[in-house]
Amino acid sequence: MDFSGHYPAERARIERGGAEKYHQAAAAAGKYHARERIRRLCDPDSFREDALWANPDPTLPADGVVVGTATVQGRPIRLVANDSTVKAGSWGARTVEKIIRTIEAAQLEQHPIVYLVDSAGARITDQVQLFPGRRGAGRIFHEQVRASGRIPQACALFGPSAAGGAYIPAFCDIVAMVDGNASMYLGSPRMVEMVTGEKTTLEEMGGARVHCEQSGVGHFLCRNEDEAIADVRRWLSYLPSNWTQPAPVRAARPPLPVDLAAVVPPSESAPFDMHAFLDGLVDRDSVLEVQARWAGELITAFARLDGRPVGLVANNSAVRGGVLFSDSADKAARFVNTCDAFNVPLLFLADVPGFMVGSAVEHGGIIRHGAKMIAAVAEATVPKLCVVVRKAYGAGLYAMAGPAFGSDAVLALPTARIAVMGAEAAVNAVYANKIAAIEDPAERERFVADRRAEYEADVDLRRLAGELVVDDVLAPEELRDDLIARYRRLTHKDRRFSDRRHPITPV
Repeated sequence: MDFSGHYPAERARIERGGAEKYHQAAAAAGKYHARERIRRLCDPDSFREDALWANPDPTLPADGVVVGTATVQGRPIRLVANDSTVKAGSWGARTVEKIIRTIEAAQLEQHPIVYLVDSAGARITDQVQLFPGRRGAGRIFHEQVRASGRIPQACALFGPSAAGGAYIPAFCDIVAMVDGNASMYLGSPRMVEMVTGEKTTLEEMGGARVHCEQSGVGHFLCRNEDEAIADVRRWLSYLPSNWTQPAPVRAARPPLPVDLAAVVPPSESAPFDMHAFLDGLVDRDSVLEVQARWAGELITAFARLDGRPVGLVANNSAVRGGVLFSDSADKAARFVNTCDAFNVPLLFLADVPGFMVGSAVEHGGIIRHGAKMIAAVAEATVPKLCVVVRKAYGAGLYAMAGPAFGSDAVLALPTARIAVMGAEAAVNAVYANKIAAIEDPAERERFVADRRAEYEADVDLRRLAGELVVDDVLAPEELRDDLIARYRRLTHKDRRFSDRRHPITPV
């Protein structure tokens, strides 16, 4: 066969992917073809494909996966895109090899990798060739773990990510999921019913809302594929190409005209939305919240201060009083680790009553989860600043990078309170029996008020500053400029922490 004469038509056939009926079905579901997703993600004409000719079987063009190099916002990336029109994007032996080679190449080049996932998982008919061997599917996850913290790994999930394939998103730094189409699951509804007797649907068990609102595996819930692609592009803009580089700087923008002093209620028990405070502190339109729909009592977000990326960890009293739960501790730990891995300075904004108490959370291991967050904060060596916006009680102070946790500065607003617990809880803890013994209501009220005043005087903010618990007390309108100046001074901070292989992290 004279291949040269058939080359253009053969290449076009492979690039087309599967049969027309599969393209039509995808379009009806609001889904783009894999190559269209690549076009929308990457800079124009920057994509260069590898291993197009994998698998000569005409029913398996490119073996169902498109891999190659491109640029996003001018920076090189590697990418993997399942072609759902080819055997539902399932994996064969060559599919697996292409994915492994792409991750290996991304590590050698020290470039980010983006996975555009839409796959039914492994082809059972090919399991011996693709599953158990040294270059089998398990090697994909081995390489993802090896790449973790060295290069950014992002996933946009457009359809299913089934069985073992679900671990590709799980090992990524972020996962953007398309509502109504994306799903992650280890066993199909049919398998679940066979094994456990449970009757469920794909959406109920592993749909985008489940993972973005309940399990915490998803990070961005997206209305459509364009939004998922945009979230990935924006997320990459805050991170360097690899762990050795500084985070990219953009042009500075002034914040929104928000009166920060007016946002924070003087009463520590009055809830307020910390998002409004962030809008008046960081560069305008720079906040990219991560896992916004999960564990909303804690905000984790990328933003910019004077054009420089920062990672925000902020308590939000508008949701469950800002109390830390197991999920919010896990959310914080992962986000802090991501920022620390990729040289993004951290800013903690504390308004926290502490960790949740009670038998339900203790049975769920809240001590273990809280320790995970505290460990991540302690180990983070990027520039790290803590601002006590209103209250920081108990272990909540520790989890929010308080004075004992290597913060480069602990700052306080005039509304700040730092203590083992709030005055009301403290008075009740110490004097409960005495209060109960006072029969006269007026006398009881006076006694409680006096003890509360004594407690508050003991933890007065001026005294705490005098004891060097906080490094400065700032008016809200002074905070932004002070933070910008401190982060500039910390640009070349010595980041050595501990000589060891790795910590034993509470998980």
